[in-house]
Amino acid sequence: MRVSAVQHSQELRQELAFPSVRQGLQQLAGANMASQSSEGIIKLSREELEALKAAFEEGNLAGVASRLQEMQESLDSVQLDVGITGETGSGKSSFVNALRGLGDEDAGAACTGVVETTREPTPYQHPWYPNVTIWDLPGIGTPNFHPDAYLEQVGFSRYDIFFIITSQRFTANHAALARHIQAMDKSFYFVRSKVDVDLDCSLRRRPSSYSEMGVLQEIRQNCLEGLRAQGIHLPQVFLLSAFDLSKYDFHLLGETLERELSHHKRHAFLMALPNISLHILEKKKAAMLKQMWLISTVACGVHTAPIPGLLISCDVDILARTLQGYCKSFGLDDDSLEKLAAEVGQPVGQMKAVIKAPLAKEISNSLVVQLLIQAGGKVPKLSKEVLRSVPVLGSMASGALSFATTYKMLRSFMDEVTASVQRVLIKAFEVDAKK
Repeated sequence: MRVSAVQHSQELRQELAFPSVRQGLQQLAGANMASQSSEGIIKLSREELEALKAAFEEGNLAGVASRLQEMQESLDSVQLDVGITGETGSGKSSFVNALRGLGDEDAGAACTGVVETTREPTPYQHPWYPNVTIWDLPGIGTPNFHPDAYLEQVGFSRYDIFFIITSQRFTANHAALARHIQAMDKSFYFVRSKVDVDLDCSLRRRPSSYSEMGVLQEIRQNCLEGLRAQGIHLPQVFLLSAFDLSKYDFHLLGETLERELSHHKRHAFLMALPNISLHILEKKKAAMLKQMWLISTVACGVHTAPIPGLLISCDVDILARTLQGYCKSFGLDDDSLEKLAAEVGQPVGQMKAVIKAPLAKEISNSLVVQLLIQAGGKVPKLSKEVLRSVPVLGSMASGALSFATTYKMLRSFMDEVTASVQRVLIKAFEVDAKK
């Protein structure tokens, strides 16, 4: 685990050294700031406007907010079950841990080893998203393997998707299992693991002619040919290393799942991904921004209470839970920061020193009230497009002001959180942002 952490820190250090990546981090911190102009006018994207308009087509603020609250709770509680299967020693358990943001030696990690360590389907809840469960399934490499009996043994129906993993070649067992899964109308994805080991061995054997791209292409072609020979039509294989998900094909796998999973399942999968790349951070922020209008509406229409010093009413409890969720999703909590500090070999105090946003444990109802007062200091207004799309908001001065203030507070907090993430990454990997 220690070796992988050092390797990852060196690689991310190199990645952050490029001006384009630093600019991307800065864009992440300030993305969509244009929605709040210097005049304090709240604007929404076309997608947000259409969703808000549709929600308000029938009913008043309280009625709409109640329905939207049910939608949000449904989104937050959707269950996603992921089955990880493959032959003994293929890296199944390490992949389970990597998806949960854990190392093999971390508390709560799945047991790993060179012999089969999984005898029965073993569930591992995500540390921060308990509705996401990664299942470590028994190996499929036994001589008397039968896919139909195996799927019955592991409780096939409970899983939403399967990852079929090998660290060498895909065999007849892998192909037979894939065909049975497909016949039962479930999704599966072929994963070729431990490509970092293959690259290292190739470099040692042929240092003068070594080409990382060439080796990866050779591995991919070998996997595809093997699966085609086993009767798999148009196979797609993702090359990965459980010790560094930020490299190779993990981003392609994520994009594929985004396209193929249902909306609610896709949201659960994205939120549970470890923060291993700028791409994932951008995806998470975009997903949260899409839900911000919904949260603002619910907070202003259900179980509201007046905010002292402001002419608005909202549900402070919902807003506090939302801000805590933002912090945990981006790793601004003690556990995540301590883990990062250990990986890069720096005191956690140095990480916290560059954070301006509150940590997850510091979020309280009184802090939310302070943030709302700050957001309402210069009275925010809804843009003409918002009022034209949702005239009911404009007809209720207090409702419009509550929505605008709440939305502005959430956006400002999100921007500060992502700016803090930028500073933490730069500090963690000792990159001077001005270079």
